[in-house]
Formats: sequence, structure tokens, C-alpha cells
Amino acid sequence: MGLFSRSSGSDDDGGDESTGFWQERGFVAGAVILGAVVICALLWVFTRDTTPEAQPSPTPLPTVTDPTGRPTEDPTGPPATPDPTTTSTPTPKPPVLGSGGCKTAKPPQGIPRVAPVGVTWQFESDMLFPLQQQAGPAAMDRNGVRSCFAHSPTGAVFATFVLLAQIKNPALTADVLATRVAPGPGRDAAVAQNRATPTPRDENRSGQFAGFKVIDYEPDRAIISIAVRFDERTIGALPVTMVWTGKDWKGKLQPDGSFNGSTQPDLLGSLESYVGFQGA
Repeated sequence: MGLFSRSSGSDDDGGDESTGFWQERGFVAGAVILGAVVICALLWVFTRDTTPEAQPSPTPLPTVTDPTGRPTEDPTGPPATPDPTTTSTPTPKPPVLGSGGCKTAKPPQGIPRVAPVGVTWQFESDMLFPLQQQAGPAAMDRNGVRSCFAHSPTGAVFATFVLLAQIKNPALTADVLATRVAPGPGRDAAVAQNRATPTPRDENRSGQFAGFKVIDYEPDRAIISIAVRFDERTIGALPVTMVWTGKDWKGKLQPDGSFNGSTQPDLLGSLESYVGFQGA
């Protein structure tokens, strides 16, 4: 049983071979969130030119002679004047660990209807995930697992994105299940499945995060639907339940060890009704 799937044994294979929990029909067909190779990330990584561009050798300033005959290297012309039309857009800095997130006192409780601002995006394996000073995450353990999100709807949104990005990283899956998923039969099932069939690498091509929608929110529970774009015409979405426990947002798994149980991913024609939210 997959994190994003329901059992789907094939009638043609005799049912003798169990399917790994990262390769169930619901997860493969919907391909929501936990695919391995992100097309956008691959394009970014493999099409950019990593060879340093050859720089022209600096041209030395001409040496002139003052009336005494001694050479001088003073400039012979007026200093350059900055172009007043040139402007730069400041890039938000990554959140400072130890501040914000779950440490934010009385965070805003409004449901986010537009894309959050002051956000930075970082890669986790091949997937971009968002960080914000106020919403979090504000902590990271020595293995790289991030935590500490604001007790607010926006904090729940960021916690969902980060959870889904990090749980599909094979190097972090076990740690994420142990620390970022609420205890219960669902987590126990997922841990057992991951031990039997570890998270595969570079399988089930997927896409990047594209948006979100807060379906329901209560102080101790949030249901966030995350949209993922696979190509120009294909967007998938699936609701994820988050619970406030241990002074932080954590994922809640169904008894079968999946996020969604029998709920299949939605294929969206557009991001209408969703808040568009994606990395560059």
C-alpha cells in the first residue's frame, strides 16, 4: 500500500507479487507529490551551463607621465557614473533557524487566498519546496529534516509542502516517517512498508508543486490539497491531512499507511480555485 495509493493488485499477474508502497496504482497513475525525477528540476540541472565562462583579460590602464617625468597611474578620465535606470530586486533570504515558525507568537489565522510573500524555494533532492520566516520551518535536525511551523493555516500549508518534498527523498524517508508523521497505525504501516520496499530513486517521473487549497482548517487539524504540475496540460491534486501535535504540524496517515486511503488523485484542467504557488 502506497503513501498516495490504495491496493490495486492486477488480475493478470496472479497476485503473487506485492507492489512496493511507492509504486501502487494510485501513486503511479496520479503521480502526486512523491515521483522521483522532476522534469523541471532535470531541465534546470542539466541544461544550465556549469562551465565557467571565459573572462577577458583585464586591460591595464594607460600609464601617463606627469610634468616631472614620473609615471603615474591616476585615472585619465572622470569616474564612471552608475546608470540610474539600473535597479535590482532583493531576493528573500532563507528563514533564520531558531526564529519564526512554531515560535511565532499569535500568527495570523486567516486562510491564505493568495500566494504567500517573502518566500524562498530550495531543492530537496529534485523537488523545490518553500520556506518562509513567519510560517516556517524554523528548525532542522542533523539529518536535514525540517520542522517547527506556525500554528496557523499558512503554517499548515508550508508544513504540508515540506513534508511531501522530504518524505520522497530516499535519504530522509525513514527519518521523516519517524519524526514528521503523527504516531498511529498509519505510521506503523508506512514504516513497515518502507523497510520492506525502500523509497526508489529516479522512478515514476513527476512534476513540481504548482499550488494549494485549504479545504478545511481547525486549530488541531488541517486538510490541504496540494497541486502538482507534470506538464503544460496535466495537473494532479490530492488532499493531505495535517494534525497539530507536539507543538507542530505533522502528517496523518490512513491505517493502510497512505495519505489518502481510497481517495484517488484529482486531475485538474487548471489551477482554478487553487492558490498558484511554485518555485522559479
